[in-house]
Amino acid sequence: MDTEVSLLLQCPPGGLPEEQVRAELSPAYDRRPLPGGDKAITAIWESRLRAQPWLFDAPKFRLHSATLVPTGSPGPQLLLHLGLTSYRDFLGTNWASSAAWLRQQGATDWGDKQAYLADPLGVGAALATADGFLVFLRRSGQVAEAPGLVDVPGGHPEPKALCPGDSPLHKDLPGELVVHELFSSVLQEICDEVNLPLLTLSRPLLLGIARNETSAGRASAEFYVQCSLSSEQVRKHYMSGGPEAHESTGIIFVETQVRSGKVCLLWTKSWAQGLQKPGDACLSPRAGSERAPESLRASLRSHKAPLGIPPAQGERPLTCSAP
Repeated sequence: MDTEVSLLLQCPPGGLPEEQVRAELSPAYDRRPLPGGDKAITAIWESRLRAQPWLFDAPKFRLHSATLVPTGSPGPQLLLHLGLTSYRDFLGTNWASSAAWLRQQGATDWGDKQAYLADPLGVGAALATADGFLVFLRRSGQVAEAPGLVDVPGGHPEPKALCPGDSPLHKDLPGELVVHELFSSVLQEICDEVNLPLLTLSRPLLLGIARNETSAGRASAEFYVQCSLSSEQVRKHYMSGGPEAHESTGIIFVETQVRSGKVCLLWTKSWAQGLQKPGDACLSPRAGSERAPESLRASLRSHKAPLGIPPAQGERPLTCSAP
């Protein structure tokens, strides 16, 4: 059992398209003010800025809860209860040294261990190439979260995309537009981080929501996105650089194969930025292995969780997991 990631919600096999998801925003879904006030958040933010002056604050959506309706019911199948928070509050609560205590106190005071945490909703993509590889990126040392580790393309949906300004109001964020931003944001993150043309990407399918326990249970919506390009074509686009090229230092392709109804991770090939061929960091194939190489599996922290991959025509639903 992976203690670093927990599965909050798994969508029906094949995933959910945008029209099957609904969002409800309310101040009732915001985090609670910290016991004794939020001065500690300010102190943590100022300290982080001194160490990483390129960081900037921005409003984010906060996931309070998510509810799946019974299969076969009319209308959307998933309801998201969302509040508003900020990246500053995220670093000052979920990533604070007091995060474990805040969770205990939240459970005591409110019956909710996430009550005092910012919990900004992230997005991540199981991005599949046309020749059967999943795409991962090695995060750079400049990022605030998980520097140097391997992750999928992803980021956050942005309230600013719907309501410009640093202090959006819940009433100014219609639920249907928020859902559209949620699904659009994962495509935008792929375009910005991997430098792929939007027209090469399929419509995202929501597979589920995972909690990253290394950041005190922060939630991320996980999507399946199919790319019409081969891994070699994706590599060339990535190597030419994109708007967020500074957030990663290399790209990794993990070959997949269906075995016993599961998508197994077989072997990898990787390139560091600036190299036009695999470098010393390339992970060697492990013939016949159903497990991703240990050095890769040890780094899959932010988004490793069981995911229901949409089946090809005539196939049953598949499960993708990094063993």
